[in-house]
Amino acid sequence: MTKVDVESLKERMAAFTQSLQDDICGALERLDGTGRFREDAWTRPGGGGGRSRVLEDGAVLEKAGVNTSVVFGELEDQFAKKLQGEGRSFWAGGISLVLHPRNPHVPTVHANYRFIHQGGKAWFGGGADLTPYYLYEEDAAHFHRVHKAACDAHDLAYYPRFKAACDQYFHLRHREETRGVGGIFFENMGGDLERELDFVRDCGRAFLDAYLPIAERRKDTPFSEAQRFWQEVRRGRYVEFNLVYDRGTVFGLETRGRTESILMSLPPQTRWRYDHHPEPGSWESRLVDVLKQPRDWAAWTRES
Repeated sequence: MTKVDVESLKERMAAFTQSLQDDICGALERLDGTGRFREDAWTRPGGGGGRSRVLEDGAVLEKAGVNTSVVFGELEDQFAKKLQGEGRSFWAGGISLVLHPRNPHVPTVHANYRFIHQGGKAWFGGGADLTPYYLYEEDAAHFHRVHKAACDAHDLAYYPRFKAACDQYFHLRHREETRGVGGIFFENMGGDLERELDFVRDCGRAFLDAYLPIAERRKDTPFSEAQRFWQEVRRGRYVEFNLVYDRGTVFGLETRGRTESILMSLPPQTRWRYDHHPEPGSWESRLVDVLKQPRDWAAWTRES
């Protein structure tokens, strides 16, 4: 891969992520009905910057962040050695989003797609995953099937490989459970970067088809204070993952990106109740049971 090729990929990735940000923010404002995104354009002292958009206190979305960034410059030596490339010089561009709905029956969702160039190596990474508070199997199946279709259009081996990687990555080892019902996750596919850019574009465009029908179906479901309490307890698990394990959070902080944009993924309200366990046989305990062992959601049927 020549330098000219890499520079072209950078330009096209940056243009795509900004266009996708526009499309997703527009669709989410229509879903919410009242909420509007606030935009902050920021610059990074070491090079580059980004466009952060956050919606708070909406009718459907209690907090939503959809961020794009292109940052470049020099990495700290110790952190540079932890990445897959060579040397300290780097460029990273991508889109990252996290949506925290108000209604506990609507799942939280995350997606991130990025392109990184470090020294003589460049690679794509990213994925999308769903974190429900109340398990609706048909919602999990829909989310997975949309992403499976995006994967299958490129390579039939992608979905099983990236689904397994997602289950492995979004695993809270200290809780012995996954963060949610998964999706897809990939890092450095190791092939033709032009084809990988096409794949990333298709995955990014699949996000709205994967999530909006779920949110539309559940957003007006009545909920109780007890269900809201459970949502906030489970949000605590989300915070634990993002602050303990999440590579994107670490990368953003280590490269001295904008802290407010990096931590926009955290929910607006959460709680930790000491040694809390749901009632055996309850809807809440059913979710926890599912999170102990990944399932083949794309193959789910009502009879399964």
